[in-house]
Amino acid sequence: MDTGIRVLMITSEWPTRNAPSIAPFIVRQVEFLRRAGVQVEVFHFHGAKNPLNYARAWFGARKKLRQESYDLVHAQWGQSGLLAMPKRIPLLITFRGDDVEGMIGSNGKYRLAGYVLRKISRWLARRADALIVVSAHMKRRLSPLSVHVIPSGLDLDLFKIIPQQQARQRLGLPLDKRLVLFVGNPGDARKRYTLSQKAVALLDPTLTAELVVAFRVRHSNIPLYMNACDALIFTSLLEGSPNAVKEALASNLPVVSVAVGDVPERLRGLDGCVVCADDRPETIAFELSRVLQRPERTNSRDGVLDLDERVLTQRLIGIYEAILRKAPKCIQAHAHSVEVENGPQYPNIQVGDISRI
Repeated sequence: MDTGIRVLMITSEWPTRNAPSIAPFIVRQVEFLRRAGVQVEVFHFHGAKNPLNYARAWFGARKKLRQESYDLVHAQWGQSGLLAMPKRIPLLITFRGDDVEGMIGSNGKYRLAGYVLRKISRWLARRADALIVVSAHMKRRLSPLSVHVIPSGLDLDLFKIIPQQQARQRLGLPLDKRLVLFVGNPGDARKRYTLSQKAVALLDPTLTAELVVAFRVRHSNIPLYMNACDALIFTSLLEGSPNAVKEALASNLPVVSVAVGDVPERLRGLDGCVVCADDRPETIAFELSRVLQRPERTNSRDGVLDLDERVLTQRLIGIYEAILRKAPKCIQAHAHSVEVENGPQYPNIQVGDISRI
């Protein structure tokens, strides 16, 4: 099936040879869009908070928009939207967390760069044709603008239930211990790995618990870790809609988390999952101890079936189509401005031809 929609997706995060496991949720979204018949081309760059990197990427994106024909630009993260400005074709921006919430430095405090990024994101949001956030709580940062809420989805064919012993054997993990899973970069201050370490260290030794870190592992192996472990510990200071928590729920893995992002909504009413009252290591350890002593896993998979990437892909395509239904008005206004400034008219412009203006 071919929807006829051509999308240039601009993203500041994409797998590379040195970091093959980065941004699997973006890769998955592109894959499912293509399966659904959307022609997606990815333009990725590495900003690294360096203006020169952004300048080079901007020229590269502008060249692509001049030379190729797209119906719209879909920017992943607010900073990626900069490369689409000034707009040649309709722009959709997906905000994913620190672009509207701020960035945490190594000292655990908000950084000045994050404040600047928030201002840039607000400026871009007012100029985009549609906006998406991955969690409802992020909408307040963009109020009073109209915003769609589409969380990062799950490949439920990948996240299947596997016998725990089988998963441990495939990963070479001990069979006789309670394993607590930490997913993410231990060096990222926002993830607060040391807080997870302290909480696990406070557990009663009779529980024989061990902290397992899943970082820089292929995303296709994450389901093995989810099935091999007895609980996920989640201690991030700032999140939008964390994928690790949703993937744990799809694997029926109990979750012990601080109150961050949309986690309280995700875990509400789930037996075996806990949102801690505060983020003291003693509190986290107490709740983790209770969860680890449960004889069974959760029954949480049914609650995340609405996060099936196939379902969310159709919602995203619906937003694309809504943008393009409004596009003729934008085209007329753009063509008029070109006529006024440069003289010639551009009659009978089609949506897919805007990039040639």
